[in-house]
Formats: sequence, structure tokens, C-alpha cells
Amino acid sequence: MNNAIRRRDFLKQTSVLTAGLAALGRTGSLSAAESPNEKVRVGIIGCNARGMAHIAGYLALPNAEITHICDVDSRAVEKGIAAVAKKQQRKPKGVTDLRRMLEDPGLDAVSIAMPDHWHAPATILACAAGKHVYVEKPGSHNLHESEMMVAAARKHKRVVQMGNQRRSWPWVIEAIEALHAGELGAVPFARTWYTAHRTSIGHGKPAPVPAWLDYSLWQGPAPEQPYRDNVIHYNWHWFWNWGTGEIGNNGVHMMDLARWGLKVDLPGRVTCGGNRYFYQDDWETPDTIGATFDFGSKGIAWDCQSCAPRGFEGATVGVNFYGEKGCMAIAGNNCTIYDLNNKVLREIKSQREGLFGFDSVHFANFLDGIREGKPLRAEIEEGQKSTVLCHLGNIALRAGHTVNFDPKSRKITGDKAAEALAGRTYRRGWEPKV
Repeated sequence: MNNAIRRRDFLKQTSVLTAGLAALGRTGSLSAAESPNEKVRVGIIGCNARGMAHIAGYLALPNAEITHICDVDSRAVEKGIAAVAKKQQRKPKGVTDLRRMLEDPGLDAVSIAMPDHWHAPATILACAAGKHVYVEKPGSHNLHESEMMVAAARKHKRVVQMGNQRRSWPWVIEAIEALHAGELGAVPFARTWYTAHRTSIGHGKPAPVPAWLDYSLWQGPAPEQPYRDNVIHYNWHWFWNWGTGEIGNNGVHMMDLARWGLKVDLPGRVTCGGNRYFYQDDWETPDTIGATFDFGSKGIAWDCQSCAPRGFEGATVGVNFYGEKGCMAIAGNNCTIYDLNNKVLREIKSQREGLFGFDSVHFANFLDGIREGKPLRAEIEEGQKSTVLCHLGNIALRAGHTVNFDPKSRKITGDKAAEALAGRTYRRGWEPKV
């Protein structure tokens, strides 16, 4: 989602999060640092849209200090520094090139809110530099990167958390625990969805690179393309060179819940269809898509309408679990459990407004993993299992046929056309290495 935060909303969010986390701290769910030396020193990479939510999230935590703000957009660096300075005594350093930031021995961890094409390369670089990593979803741009970033975390023994923040939301945890406790009996199928009212991005025109942007560094590992005026900062999601489409943008959240609820890992067969139906413009990925993931005895479906906002269960985003005793609908910010006659049995409600009210709980879990070795809610290997579904869906869509996948070897089987879509070409000198 596009979560650009205005100053007023930013200050409101940090205040709400601080109050909520204080309540959680009283129950021992969060550990506060006893001295400034025990704080985890974090650098935020990418401060447009989601990155501002990262800043708000860490500022709400007593055991974190934001020491660096990194972005290829000089305006974003200034905005990020100003936001931190309003809440934190020590002013963070402003950096353009993440590689220079990673050289700083005073930095403990990075929090990555960059475009998809940067997720895995930045994670791999950070792990090699000895930094712990929080990386936004989807975490990787393609199937091969998914394996590489997990390998980097293991090789360098780093704590790496993926931004599937719903794994840490208390009301979602309660809902999944109810599912696993057998409230619906056996549950063989889940349907996930996302809807929005995105407008046309038009046809971009070649334009001079703005003075505030280091466009070469923004492209980084992706093959170079001329600057166009309709790509940065959000529309890159809809271009294969940089993004993963709506399935990687929002589908990963819902399919992660579906996998978690169904207790499945990787599928054996994937089908996917869709197209750019609503506008004729530069948007390359589908705006309407339907995918199915077959795990043998269980299945997951993904339905997406980027340009038609009416969804299911009165919510734009969610997952329905269908069991032998009824249905559980995790829709928007609430959960409702129905029997087979569609009668409401009970509800599990969030105690906070908005879909991102519990973000800091997920960041806190990341910090607890660093400071105390506590288990991560979305450790990178688990998170990337959900991302693999997104990559396989995109591969099936682009190949134009069903894709067969071997969960044990994590390889596409007997399909050269699909296998060719499992990786990407990198800009010379930017190839990620583990």
C-alpha cells in the first residue's frame, strides 16, 4: 500500500504507538533498554512512504536509536532526519549511499524500506557487513534472490526479520491460535484478496533526472533504463524491472496468513491468470489477477482487483479460512468466526484503529531477537516461503501456463520457459553474492 505519512499523522502515530507499547511492556512482552548503551542503533534505508512508518515505529521503542537516515532522494533524507529530531535527542546522520552507511562500526542494524529490486541485494550487503536486517515485504524480487538472502543470513549469522507484520499483531495471533486449536475442525482451503482504486499512471515521458535524486543509485542492481516521469516514487511497483506487482505488494501479507493458518510451506502446483484490464497505460503487471496454489491436501487462492475497490467481507484486504465446521474471516482489522449456516459464533477485534497500529510490536520483536535471541515472528526463511508463492504466481502468469514446483529442492520442474523467469539479469558490478 502507499502509506506516505503527513507530519500530523506521523506525530499522531508515534504517540499512539508509544502509549500502546507502554501497556504491552507492563505485561513483559517488550524489553526496555536499561541504558543508552543497550539500545540497538538502527539505520533506516528508504524514507518515502513506508520508510516513514519505520521511523515512527522505532521512535516508539525505548530500546532503539535511529542513527542513520539513508535515501537516494535528498528531500527524503531531510524529511527523515527532521522526523527523528522531533522525537529523539540525538540527530541521525544523513546518507545517500547505503554502502557508506554499512561501513560505520557504530551501526547495529538496518531497516529496509526500498523498492523491491533492492530488498535482497541490500539485505545481502548488510549481512556481509555484520548488520542485522529488517526488510520490508516481499523481501526479494525473484525466486533466486529468495534463496540467496536466506543463505546470507545463515552464512553471516545475522538476525533478519521480514515485514510480514501481521505475524506480530496480538488479535491476529489469537485468531490463528483459535484456528489451530480446532474451532473450525479440519481446514483445507483459504481464499485471500486485495482490492483498491488505483488510477491510471499514464504514459511516461523521458525527462531530466531531478536534482534531488541519485537515479543511478536508485536503479542499483536493476538493468538501467532511462528516467521517465511516471515511475518514481511509487509506480515502480507495476514494472517488472523493479517491482513484483500487486501480488508482491499486498498479496504476500494475505498469503502469509493463509500459509500460517493452514500450516503449509510450499506448493507443488501453481496457476495464475490476469491482465491490465482497466487502463491502457505503462503499467506492466496485471491489475486484476487470480491465482491458485495447490499443496496436495490443501489449497490457497489469491484474488486481486487493483482498480476495482469493492472486496469481500466488507473489507479491501483479508483471508477466509474454510473448515469443516465453518469459516473464519480475517478481514481488514477484525476477525469473525461463522458456523456452516453463516451464523456469527464470535468475533476477535483489534484494539487499535488502522491496519498499521501494531507495527512497532513487529519492530520490537526484531530488536528482541537481536538483544536477547528471542524467536522472530517472521524470520526471513519463513517470510520468504510466502514470497515464493508470489514469485511462482508471477512466473505462472508470465509463462502462460501452470507451473510445477518441487518443495524439497525448491526448483521449478521440467519447464525451461518458467525456469528462465526464476532469476534476473543484474546491472554490471551489482550482482548479489553470498
